[in-house]
Amino acid sequence: MSLLGGLDRHITQSRPRFEEWLGRLVEVPTVSMDPARREDVRRGAGVAIGYLKELKADAVLVETGGHPMVVGGWVRNPAWPTVTVYNHLDVQPAMEPEWTREPFKFSVHGDHYYGRGTTDDKGPALTALLAAHYAVEQNLPLNIQFLWELEEEIGSPHFAKGLKGAAWLRSPDSVVVSDTIWLAGGRPAAPYGLRGNLAARLTLETATREAHSGLTGGVARNPLTELAAVVSACVNARSGRVTIPGFYRAVKPLGQADRAQFLKSGFQVAAFAAAHQLTKLRVRDRAAVMRRLWAEPTFEIHGFVGGYTGPGVKTSIPPRAEAKVSMRLVPDQEPAAVFSLFRKYVRKLNPDIRVEADGMLRPYAADLGGPYAEALRKALRFGFGKEPAFIREGGSIGAVVTMAERWKAPVMFLGLSLPEHGYHAPNERFDWGQASGGMKAFVKYFEEVSRIPVKRRVR
Repeated sequence: MSLLGGLDRHITQSRPRFEEWLGRLVEVPTVSMDPARREDVRRGAGVAIGYLKELKADAVLVETGGHPMVVGGWVRNPAWPTVTVYNHLDVQPAMEPEWTREPFKFSVHGDHYYGRGTTDDKGPALTALLAAHYAVEQNLPLNIQFLWELEEEIGSPHFAKGLKGAAWLRSPDSVVVSDTIWLAGGRPAAPYGLRGNLAARLTLETATREAHSGLTGGVARNPLTELAAVVSACVNARSGRVTIPGFYRAVKPLGQADRAQFLKSGFQVAAFAAAHQLTKLRVRDRAAVMRRLWAEPTFEIHGFVGGYTGPGVKTSIPPRAEAKVSMRLVPDQEPAAVFSLFRKYVRKLNPDIRVEADGMLRPYAADLGGPYAEALRKALRFGFGKEPAFIREGGSIGAVVTMAERWKAPVMFLGLSLPEHGYHAPNERFDWGQASGGMKAFVKYFEEVSRIPVKRRVR
C-alpha cells in the first residue's frame, strides 16, 4: 500500500490515542511564567517524553538553565533528508473570569476539545507527532526530529542555550513550525513572516510615600500623569502611527508580491473583528487592515501600575508609577536599535524616567520561492482540500529566528489553529477536524520533503 493509501484509516484509528494524550497533557498546567508551576512544567516535559518513547522514538530532556526542552524523534539514516518540527508545550495562565469550565480539566464535546493549551500548542504538537509516527512506520526515507519548547510563552529566554546543549539534534535541512493561526475555518493559511517584539517598562518615582492631593496638589509631581504624557508622545492614539523619531527608518517596504498574496488570502475584516470580539477598529479598509496587522510596526500600552485602584476615588498622589509598553517590529527593524531610539526619546521628554527593556525578538521573513514553500502548499491542499493563503502573522515566535540563524535552514509554518479557538483567551479549544486534516497535511509534507535533493552538510 502507498504512503497515502492507508492514511485515512490510520487517522481514524488514531483518534482515541490523540484524545487520551491531549487530555493528559492539558491537565498538566505547564504555565511557564508562574514560578509556582515550575514542577508542573517539568512534569509536562516528562509526559511528552513518555509519548515519544511509547512510539519507539528517541527522547531526551535538555536542561536550559530555565525550563527544560524536549527533543526526540527518529533519525534512521544520515543519508536521508532531516526535518525538525517545532512546537511549544508551555501555556498562558488561565485566570480570566470568563472561563465557563475548569481550564486545566480536559473536556470533549463532540468534535471539540476544551482546556488551556488545546490549540496553543499541545493539540498541534500531538497532531504532528502522530503524523510523523505513521510516516516512519511506512518507512518514508526521512529523518524526523521534534523540538518541544517549554518557555515560548515567556519569550524563549533560554532557547538558544538549550539548542546548543541539544547534542542529539542533527542540523536539519528544513524546519516546520506548527504554532500559527489560520484566517478562518476552511481557509488554510501559511504564514511566511512574523513580526518581532520589543517590550519595555518605564518607571518614575517622585516621592517616598503617598501625598494628599489637597495638601500637595499643584506642587507635587504625579508620576502617573507624567508617564501618561510620555507614552502618549510615542504614538498617535487615533491612527496608531508611532511618533518616536527614526522609528520607521529601517522598515522594509511591502513588495508587490507580498501585496498580491495578502489580497488573494481571503481575509475578511468583519470575520476578523468577530473572531477577536473587536467592536471598534482604527480602519476598516481590507488592504489597510492586512497591511497594519502583518507588515507594519506598532506601539502598544499594556498597563499602568501605581496609585489607588479600589472602589471609589482616593484623592492621593502616588509616589511611584510604571508603564508597560511593547513594539511589534517588521523587517528590517532591529530590536536593540529601536530600543536605543526609544530610550533616547523618553530621556529627552523626561530625564527622570527609568527605561528598561523586558524582552527583544527580531522579526522573521521566509522566502516564498523554492521547494519547501511548494511542499507546504501541496501539503495543506492535500490535508484540507483548498489552496492555502500565504500571509504574514502579526505575532512573534522567539525560537524561529534562533533556529533560522543557527541552522541556516528554511523555516516554514504549518499551523492548525483557528481564530475562534481562543489563543491566550478563556475557553480555549481545538477540534478533531483540524487535527485529522493536520495529520494528512503533515504526512504529505514529510513525503514532499523526502523527495527534495539536499546538500550534505557537516552534522
